[in-house]
Amino acid sequence: MSLADPFFLDKSDTGSWKALNGLSVKVKEASEAAGLETKLIELLNIRISQLNGCSFCLDMHTRLALEAGESVQRIAVLTTWRETELFTDLEAAALSVAEATTALPDTETRIAELAASRLVLDDAQFSAIQWAAIAMNAFNRVSILSQHPVRARKS
Repeated sequence: MSLADPFFLDKSDTGSWKALNGLSVKVKEASEAAGLETKLIELLNIRISQLNGCSFCLDMHTRLALEAGESVQRIAVLTTWRETELFTDLEAAALSVAEATTALPDTETRIAELAASRLVLDDAQFSAIQWAAIAMNAFNRVSILSQHPVRARKS
């Protein structure tokens, strides 16, 4: 074994991995109860994974977003979503919350971003999006620290 060999956290402590997956199930239930579409949650997962630099999660959630009906165009411009008119007010508010939850900017910026989003999102949506972002950030960290590989697929 060398120091460069990956240490798979998900395989080394299956109890913690199962607990994280359990959180994911609850977050999905809360998102659905709040009326948030799978396509939106996958967009958030992609954006969070972009911010964190998680290639494994980017690969997986891009595929899942496409399967949920997301367009290639919107995925392609997601890093610059604020510069386009391709996203609805609800999607923009959700992306703003996901970015603030991921980046944790200075207090003033974070409060302003979240307050602006609250003008569009109801309480259930606001809560579900934050929990979805928290869970995705945790999955990103597990994948990054474990060096989960991205394997080539046949289109």
